[in-house]
Parts: sequence; structure tokens; C-alpha cells
Amino acid sequence: MILDSNKTPIDRTLSIAPMMGATDRHCRKLMRIISPHAFLFTEMVVTGALIHGDAAHFLRHADDDPCALQVGGNDPQQLAQCAILAESAGYQEINLNVGCPSDRVQSGGIGACLMAQPELVADCIAAMQASITIPVSVKCRIGIDDEDSYAAFSHFIHTVSAAGCEIFYVHARKAILSGLSPKQNREIPPLKYPYVYQISSDFPHCQFFLNGGLTSIETAIDELDRVKGVMLGRAPYSNPYMLAGFENALYEHQSPDRLEVVARYIEYARQCTTDHPKHLLKHLLGLFTGCPGARRYRRYLSETMYQADASVDLVYNALHAAGLDCRTSDRTFTYTENSTDQTAKGIQC
Repeated sequence: MILDSNKTPIDRTLSIAPMMGATDRHCRKLMRIISPHAFLFTEMVVTGALIHGDAAHFLRHADDDPCALQVGGNDPQQLAQCAILAESAGYQEINLNVGCPSDRVQSGGIGACLMAQPELVADCIAAMQASITIPVSVKCRIGIDDEDSYAAFSHFIHTVSAAGCEIFYVHARKAILSGLSPKQNREIPPLKYPYVYQISSDFPHCQFFLNGGLTSIETAIDELDRVKGVMLGRAPYSNPYMLAGFENALYEHQSPDRLEVVARYIEYARQCTTDHPKHLLKHLLGLFTGCPGARRYRRYLSETMYQADASVDLVYNALHAAGLDCRTSDRTFTYTENSTDQTAKGIQC
């Protein structure tokens, strides 16, 4: 646990990775309803969008603290400007993306290709830290292309930490900068967790948080014996309610059940009148993953939420169509006899 400038504890035991097209403010609101403790991240925002675009739009957030703003850039002064904006907007941390391998990101000289320029990353970190009081962190890979030795990774961490960075979220795969898509870069290069274990030992004044390949509560919690914290991405986005399992296992906290989560989220969604319902409802598609009827629920929702006259309340129609709109006092869901899921009765969700 690290303290921010106001001595407020920031618990990074469990964090949710920044994901383009996923971790917008609506997604973070949903995750915060389920998990009071997870440390949340925004989507990556490039410096140009904040400095020359609609900064107020990109910086919007509400009731999602603690939350970090992730920024993409390679110019120290521009990043310093963005850091000031992030702190002013109320974020608890600003994170520099040094891990995204997409072609579009590379074309701007940002993301994973910065792993080859540790001195530049160090200059960026120093400029940001000189401008704000909230923590500055880095999300990186263990290397890129053929530069994936532990020695190269250690040199990167040494250089960047010397500039004052003490917080690293490490996707324990190298990035292949040509020939693989971003999705393939999350799956094909082999995971090397021992790199993260060793770097944690070699740089004890820093804190390292493991990312990559963590798809279950059990495997993620098991890693906490070796690292300070874990960062998950696609797994909790596809199945948001797995965060309730973390809440119970790590904090002995009972999250609201799924129907209560829906009720709270829709109450919030009704206030977002400038957003089409599809932008809000898409984050609910995976909420009932693992429950009988989930497939019918997803199908109904995905087929209706794009309609011009869609309302956020159509989620209740989806629940009814799937037989997911009833519950008992013992937090189990009940289903009608004519449900096609004959094994559904009394299943804990």
C-alpha cells in the first residue's frame, strides 16, 4: 500500500487494467458498485487529446475513486501538462503507457516502443513528478522484440526508477512490435512471471504489480505470495461479477448481488442523458456470466441496445426474457419451470 500526497492509502492489491474501448467512466462506475476496493484505471488518453482536444470530456469521472488516469505520450513537457490536468480533475495517480503494441500507438512513438528508450521515459517521469503531488507510475512490458533479456528489462527499470518512479505495473510478456495484433500480443509471447519476481527482489524500494495471464481469482490470489499486487483486464471486463469474489477473498466484503448491481447501475445510467444507452448497457453484457440464462440475456441485450429508441431500462426486459429477474432472500436466483436451462433452479450466482 502506497500513500498519495494527502496521506490517503491507495490499495493496489487488486487493480483493473486500462483497456481501450472498455474502461470508460461507465465501466468504472459498474466495477465500483461491485468492488469498493479495486484500484481502477481509465482508458489510455493521448497527450494531444488532453492538450488540444476536449480535456473535460476525457477527464470525466464520478464516484470511481481511487482511480488512475493513463496517458500516452513521449514529450516530457506535454506529459507534465497532462499530469497537472489529471491531478486537477481529482485522479489519485497518473500512469504512463509503455506497453501498448498497436500500430497506431507505435506510429506516434508511444506505448511499447518506448521500452527501447528508457532515458526518454525517465525524462517523462521526472517532468511529470516535478509538476504534481499525486503518484506517477508506469505500465510496461518485460521487453520488446529481441530485446527481452532480463538484463535489458532490469536496465529499463533501473533507469526509470532513478528518475523517481517507484510504481510499475508489468505485463509479464514482451511485445512484438510487428507481425502480431494487440490481441495476439496478449496471448502469444510467453509469460515470464519470474522476471517480475526477480525485479521485485532487485529493486526493493519500488513496488511491482503483476499483469498478464491472470484469468481466475485463484491464480491471481496465489500470485500475491510473490508480488505486491495483481492487475487483471479482460477477465473482469468479460465477467465483472468476479470482482465480488475478490472482495470476499481479499477483504471479507460482501458485494451486492447481481440484481442489486443492475438496479444501482441503471439508477446511475438514467442520469447520463447525453449518452446513447448502448454505451452504458454494453458493460452489463457479461454481468451474469456463469449463470443459467446468461446467453439468452446477452443475446436479448445485444440485439436491442443499439436501436434508436433504446432505453437503459431494457436491461430489465433482457433479465425477464432470460429468467434472471427473480431472486430469493438467500441470494440465489430462481427460475421458472419453462426455462430451457433445466439445471438452473437454486443455482448460486
